[in-house]
Amino acid sequence: MSQALIASRMPCVAEVEKGKTYLWCACGRSASQPWCDGSHAGSGIEPLPYTAQYNERVWFCGCKRSGRAPLCDGRHNKLPSAG
Repeated sequence: MSQALIASRMPCVAEVEKGKTYLWCACGRSASQPWCDGSHAGSGIEPLPYTAQYNERVWFCGCKRSGRAPLCDGRHNKLPSAG
């Protein structure tokens, strides 16, 4: 399995609807972050389902390194400098 790409060095904020299930992009390749668009095909990394418990704003992990995936845990703050 390949390592997920860093899609963003910041969380992806999204409004979610109670009871609705979303597919969070775990591979970092999706052009529709934080949602899966099928770009993971062949990567060995599958999207992670997230079912909203409330109508609310949620901070989803953009760096794909969170220990609380699909939610942000702040690990983007500890990533090595880009370039």
